[in-house]
This record gives sequence, C-alpha cells and structure tokens, in this order.
Amino acid sequence: MARLARFWHGPRTRALLCAALAVCLPLGIWLDDAQPRHVALVGLAALAPGCAMLWRALNGRGGTRMVSARSRELQARLDSAIGDGEFCFHYQGKFDTAQLRLVGLEALLRWDHPRHGLIYPNAFIGLAEQTDAIVALGNWGIDAACRQLAQWRAAGLPLVPVAVNVSARQLCQSHLPDFVLRCLRRHAIAPGLLELEVTESCCIDDMAQATQVLRRLRALGLAISLDDYGTGHSGLSHVRMLPIHTIKIDRCFIRDLGSAGSADSDTVIVASTIALARGLGLQVLAEGVENGEQLARLRRLGCPQVQGFYLHRPASAADVAALLADGAPAGLVTVPKHGAMRPGVDAQ
Repeated sequence: MARLARFWHGPRTRALLCAALAVCLPLGIWLDDAQPRHVALVGLAALAPGCAMLWRALNGRGGTRMVSARSRELQARLDSAIGDGEFCFHYQGKFDTAQLRLVGLEALLRWDHPRHGLIYPNAFIGLAEQTDAIVALGNWGIDAACRQLAQWRAAGLPLVPVAVNVSARQLCQSHLPDFVLRCLRRHAIAPGLLELEVTESCCIDDMAQATQVLRRLRALGLAISLDDYGTGHSGLSHVRMLPIHTIKIDRCFIRDLGSAGSADSDTVIVASTIALARGLGLQVLAEGVENGEQLARLRRLGCPQVQGFYLHRPASAADVAALLADGAPAGLVTVPKHGAMRPGVDAQ
C-alpha cells in the first residue's frame, strides 16, 4: 500500500491523469451526439493505452536500468555480429479462430551469440536503438524474411505472409520503400507475402514522415500491422493516422481472459478493440494466447485471428516447414528446439 501511495502522489500519476483528460475531453466533444454504446466503445479503446501505462508504472517497467558489463559487450559487438551472420529468425504461427488454420507467421529475432548462446531481443534491441545498428538490423530482417520465403518456395511448401518488425528510426527513412522493393525483387517475392509490424508503443519522432513511408509501402502491396495495441501513448491517433491493415491486441489484455479471477475491464477493452477494428474495416489479432480458455473467450468475442504458445511456439525455419505443409498446429502446442521459454517470450 505504501508503494501505491507513493506512486499515486508522484509526478508519473499526474502526467497520466493529464493524458487521460487530454484524450477524454476531445472525445466527449466529438461524440456528443453519438449513441451511448459508441461513446463507450471508443472511450475504452482510447483509455487502453493509459491502463497499460499505469500497469507498467506500478510494476516498475520501463525505468532506467543499470548498464551491465554484458550489455556493453553486446553493444560493442552488434555491428560485427550483423556482418558475421549471427542473427536469425524464429517463426511463430498466426491462426484463424474458426478452423485454427495457419494464416501467417511472425519473424522473431534471435542472436545466436558464439559465447552466450541464443539471446532474445529484450537483451539487445534497446542497445541497437542507441546507434545506427537498429537500422542495419532492421534492413537485415527484411531481406532475411524475403530470402526465407524464397527458400520455402523452392522446397515446394505453400507460403503464408511473414511479418517483420520495423523500428521507428526505419520508418523515418524515406528510402525504406525502395529498399523493401529491391529485396522483394531480388528474391522474387510477391509484396503480399511480406508484412511490416509497427510497435504502437514506439516513439515516432516524425509522424508525418513515417505516415508517408508507410503509405508508399501499402501502395507496393505490403500489409502494415500495429503491434502491441493498447500499450503506447496514442493508440487511437496511430489507428487514425497510420495506413494500417491489422491491429494486434497486446497480451497484457489477454493474460487473464477466461480465468476465474479475470478482470471485466480486460474483456470490455478486448471487445471494444475488436468492434473498433471491425468498424474501420481492419483485421484484428490477439497476441499471447496461452490456454484453451483464452482461445474460447476470444472466439466468443468475435476475434478472428490469434497467436501464442497454446497454438504454436516460435521455432526455427526448418521446424516451421512442417507447419507450412500442414497448415494447422500439430497437437496445438509445439515445443521449440531450444527448450522451454518463459510465457511472453514468444512476443520478443
């Protein structure tokens, strides 16, 4: 309770309250003549980012961390590691909720470090974002995804779209669409097979430039997803401004769905986001589905697509070949080659 009291009277809480008012007051004016249920749906969708920010603040997430000797070692090696081919992708399947049919894959970055073994992105993406390494790493990822699609095609496997995460710094580079087009042509990949995921919580310094870049990418035929929806600072603004195709509901709203002690607010937020996406003609996908109860609840709420441990754990390209051949999860849960992982790691 003492910790909660300190937080409540702290500057972070005052900033959150100001942000909530800044969102709610314009919405109230805009929706003055709207139906009450529409006001509720849009209002809840707008407040989702604030809820997530409050949760992270109470749990000490996002604070300044001490830079360890290992972090300094990783940062010093980043540039050479990209050139030496130490990075790879593990792929996690996306499925429709109606038939559990495979509809896509997300490429999740891994660093196969010669000394430390397999390293997950939370250990090095923040370091890469401090230098130009994040751009080089992002460009490597786009080309690697196209190359892998070409290899699966050469093996006679049916293909599904592969999603790759792009950084805020990449989005502010005007030549990104030209680079993507060169990668697609080099590997003879149709644009519809490549999807770019923009993390909703990332801070885009030049929104106008990012929007222009994304519109050019959409014009090429690529799909754009808004990842981790509900955890950023301006969820509805991103939905309105960015030319997105899919909203991905963050796992923090899925974690307790279907459980005995689940919060009603999570269900309402998920339902309102699904309704928002449907009203705007967007696809919606729920991340972090880790049990049958969550899947059943999402089906009842009308969520069309899901991904998570319950259906498929991230796996190497070789292991994903069987999934592509079958088009459906084998036995629902697949075990990664490198052993069990903590819940939530599949999002990294």
